Amino acid sequence: MIRIEGLNVRLSDFQLRDIHLAVEKNGFFALMGPTGAGKTVLLEAIAGLVPIQSGRICIGDREVTGLPPEKRGIGIVYQDHALFPHQTVWDNIRYGLHFHKVRHDDAVKRSERLIDLLQISHILKRLPVHLSGGEKQRVALARALMVAPEVLLLDEPLSALDPNFREEVRDSLKDLHKSSNTTFLMVTHDFSDALFLAERAAVINQGRIEQNGETMDVFRHPTSLFTAEFVGMKNVFPAMFEGARAVVGHLKIELSAPVEGPKRYLSVRPEDVVISRESASTNGCTPLKGEIKRVVDHGFYFSISVKTRGVIFQSLMPKSMFLDTDPRDWKEAYVHVRPSTLHMF
Repeated sequence: MIRIEGLNVRLSDFQLRDIHLAVEKNGFFALMGPTGAGKTVLLEAIAGLVPIQSGRICIGDREVTGLPPEKRGIGIVYQDHALFPHQTVWDNIRYGLHFHKVRHDDAVKRSERLIDLLQISHILKRLPVHLSGGEKQRVALARALMVAPEVLLLDEPLSALDPNFREEVRDSLKDLHKSSNTTFLMVTHDFSDALFLAERAAVINQGRIEQNGETMDVFRHPTSLFTAEFVGMKNVFPAMFEGARAVVGHLKIELSAPVEGPKRYLSVRPEDVVISRESASTNGCTPLKGEIKRVVDHGFYFSISVKTRGVIFQSLMPKSMFLDTDPRDWKEAYVHVRPSTLHMF
């Protein structure tokens, strides 16, 4: 549905460089990256809001590179909602119909469906000033989808919301995507939102795409140091590889199979690192004895750092795994990592 080929954009001292991306029809795609990476610039280039130097943008079978924004069949929702303050919710939702020819019966059915899905029937007569953050975001979504765009671009749609509203709007987004024929492309710096919503994702850094693919694969199998750190891998170590063994500092770690091709790093997600007081080997793990360096209580889980032979492993473990003991009282512990959870790149 969305195809971007060799896109280059220059804005002042920032540049998007050689962007290649493809988003399937009716897919939900997440574009992730830190602040200043170029996420919003790419979104606005797709929408036709910033000029491009070179490259092609296609929506479906149409090349839209040279078309004005209103001819591209694209809706866009910004994180600040951009609702008209002097218009009611109902007027905001129907605003786009002034510029798109939609049969009256179709418009009525579409508005009723969106209002029901987004649960905003009780606020239709309110002005935006009297809405919560979550309500404003749902109204902005309804307004964008009212004209049935082929593509909906979402610029950090959840970042400005408190946790309760965030979950409500995230659920609404998932329901909207399932019930529409619209292709969603969402910009976010929060990988938990990407995991919940998107089937495929890309990571952008300093105007270049670092990696793209299935969302879970990007998280579990990063191909660069930047991507690994951005998606919260936590345990990323420079390593040398000797057959089915990795050498990290003074540690020798068994792998599930010999390493093929040149690799420079060994990594493992913190939720795959188990910390215990037991030295017994389980599930093919070779326990590594170490010193507890830090334990942070996050409410439902602990973040634990253990130093073993100069290497620090970081773990995230639910409190339910500790039963009647508290790791904050420990001095030493064993690190357990299954070979199947190790990733090399």
